[in-house]
Amino acid sequence: MTSPSSADLRRWRRHLADELAEASVYRELAGRRTGEEREILLALAEAEGRHAAHWQELLGDQVGRPHRGDLRFRILVRLARHFGSVFVLALAQRAESRATYEVDLDATPAMAADERIHGEVVRALAARGRHRMSGTFRAAVFGANDGLVSNLALIIGVAAAGTSTSVVLLTGLAGLLAGALSMGAGEYISVRSQRELISASSPSAAAGAALPHLDLEANELALVYRARGLSPDEAQQRADALLTDLTQAGARALHPEGSAVEDSHELVGTDVGAALSSFCFFATGAAIPVLPYLFGLEGLAALVVAGGAVGVALLVTGALVGLLSGGPPLRRALRQLAVGAGAAAVTYGLGAVFGTTLA
Repeated sequence: MTSPSSADLRRWRRHLADELAEASVYRELAGRRTGEEREILLALAEAEGRHAAHWQELLGDQVGRPHRGDLRFRILVRLARHFGSVFVLALAQRAESRATYEVDLDATPAMAADERIHGEVVRALAARGRHRMSGTFRAAVFGANDGLVSNLALIIGVAAAGTSTSVVLLTGLAGLLAGALSMGAGEYISVRSQRELISASSPSAAAGAALPHLDLEANELALVYRARGLSPDEAQQRADALLTDLTQAGARALHPEGSAVEDSHELVGTDVGAALSSFCFFATGAAIPVLPYLFGLEGLAALVVAGGAVGVALLVTGALVGLLSGGPPLRRALRQLAVGAGAAAVTYGLGAVFGTTLA
């Protein structure tokens, strides 16, 4: 066997450091969880340790001083140690998806396959967190984005019409309050209506209580399952299976998806939580373009500062959405910025036109 080159040794040491750091990420995350999620994360840490052992074996007595893992893994370890949130899992998911073992001849095919499976495991764990927070998070993202874009557009449109600074400031504050109240009320009604619709579609407890009294020879239980989307054969099999064990009969048994009703409620979120989240985040976003005027800036300087601050905020919210969704943060951030800039440009143009017309 030929001796490894210095480049090989550096690469193996880098892989070793990355695997050890990745194992630390999963152990830190496991320390902040209980039950099944903790077991899954510890198993992932053990798997990364198995990969680390492969590189240690290749290095032999040339391991050298312990190396620091890649910057993204070091950041993940710190985040996992202090937060352990779904954002950390989303970042870990992206880190797993960037595995390069497929093109590394010194990594085994099993290791490359492991990394892909690890990515799916982390994706599933992150999906649980996304599922739990999706309703409130959706309201927060929409609220913040709407507050940033709508109030900036409002301020720019009014300023472009040639109005005084005091009128622009008053308009911005009015837009903040009116928009936040409107968003909060709208989210409350929307989520409340969704939850009521889900509840209206869920199996009736009275129907479940009637199951023990059905005529076993002639009944319409199979029609319930057919109405819920099962084929005639599947519906009949489910009805027959249920009637053979009436001790398990109940409202839940009539729903082919089991806990789908509870899952749907969780996905939608609570009406009050969504309303408060939307109100607070809209108000926060809408306050950003108003701040330059509150601090005494006027004219073009105030508009430039307001536009720049909103642009930064849009980049941040877009990147956060990208991280949480597992998508590319930069692309999501630029998309958010482009949408906001487009809305601001249109309203500035309209404001300038109306201002000239009314002058």
